[in-house]
Amino acid sequence: MNAGSQNIKNSFDSWRWQLANPIRTSDDLKRFMAPEVADKWLDKNFSFASLPFAVTPYFASLMNGQSDCPIFFQVVSSKQELAPADYELKDPLGEEPRLKVPHLVHRYPDRVLFLATDRCASYCRFCTRKRWVGQGPSPQKDQHEAAFRYIEQHPSIKEIIFSGGDPLVLSNERLDELFSRAFSIPHIDVVRIHSRMLSFAPMRVDNGLLAVFKKYSPLYLVTHFNHPKELTSTSLASLQSLHACGVSLLNQSVLLRGVNDCPKVLTTLFRTLVKHHTKPYYLHQCDVVEGAQHFRVPLARSLEIMQSLRGHISGLLMPTFVIDIPNGHGKVPLVPNPVEGEDAKYVYLKGFKGEVAAYPKC
Repeated sequence: MNAGSQNIKNSFDSWRWQLANPIRTSDDLKRFMAPEVADKWLDKNFSFASLPFAVTPYFASLMNGQSDCPIFFQVVSSKQELAPADYELKDPLGEEPRLKVPHLVHRYPDRVLFLATDRCASYCRFCTRKRWVGQGPSPQKDQHEAAFRYIEQHPSIKEIIFSGGDPLVLSNERLDELFSRAFSIPHIDVVRIHSRMLSFAPMRVDNGLLAVFKKYSPLYLVTHFNHPKELTSTSLASLQSLHACGVSLLNQSVLLRGVNDCPKVLTTLFRTLVKHHTKPYYLHQCDVVEGAQHFRVPLARSLEIMQSLRGHISGLLMPTFVIDIPNGHGKVPLVPNPVEGEDAKYVYLKGFKGEVAAYPKC
C-alpha cells in the first residue's frame, strides 16, 4: 500500500475510518452540540440503553447542535428508551419464531430475509431489531452457508433480501462471495440489499463496491433516508454512481415524530430521491418495538399526512404507507378512506382537493 492510499484509509473520506471512529460517549457527542445545550441535555436525557450508541462522524457532522435536530434525534440514545410502553415488543415482527436456520427469516412464501451481519455504521434508536443489532451473535460464514442450503432446498423462494444490521459494513470481497452464492441458485430471480450506509457513510460506494455490483443483475438496493438533511452532495453522488452501474434503487423511510412528520419535509425528501433515480418504496409506521414510543406518530395523524400528500405529488413520488402487523403477520398498506357515503346507485368519493363526486356502483 502506498502512502497516498494509506492516508485515504485513515481519513474522514474513508468509510472504513468512519466505522472505526464512531461517536460512542457523551463527551464525544459534545463536539457536535451547542455548548448551551450539551451539558443540560446530556445530564438530563442521555442514557446508554441495550442498543449500542454509535454514530459515524459523518452523520454527526450533519447535526445542527440542537437536541431537536432531526439527525440528532434519530441516533442519540436517551432515557426515553428505558420506559417501554406495555404494548411494545422485543421482536415486533415475529422474526425469531420464523428463523429456519440461524439468521434466515422465512416469513413470506416467495422471499427470505438473510441477516448477513448484526453490525451497523450507526444505530437508529427506533430499530426494529434492537434486541440483536450491534450485540451479536454475529453471523458466521458456516451459518451463511446453512442459510443458502435452506434456500436451495425451497424452490418456492425467488428473492433474497440481504439485511441485518447493514450488509454494506461487510467488505467488497465478502459481498462478492454472498452475491455469487445467491445468484448461483437457479430459482433465485432477484437479490435485494437493504442498507442505511448511504445515510451514515455514503463514501462506502467506492470503485470496488461498484465493480462488485456491476457483476450481478437484477440487483436492488433499498436505501433508508428519513430526512432531506441526509441527502447531502456525497449521498446524492453515491446514488448517481449506483444508478450508472445498473443498480435499481428504492428507498424506505420510517415516519418519525419530530423528524419527518410533516408533508413539506416528506415532499422534499421524495422529490429529491426521485430526481436522483431512487423510487420512494415504503413509508413505514414506526414498529411497536420496545423503547420507541416517543418516535411513533399517532395513526390518525399518519393518515392525515398521507391524505395531504395524495394528489399534490405524483404517484412516482408517493411511497406505499405500510404497517408491519405485530407478531409476524406481514405488512399491510393503509390509505386514507376516500369514500364519503353511498346510496343504491352511487359511491361518493372525495378527490384530493376535497370535492366529492358520485361514481356508479355498476
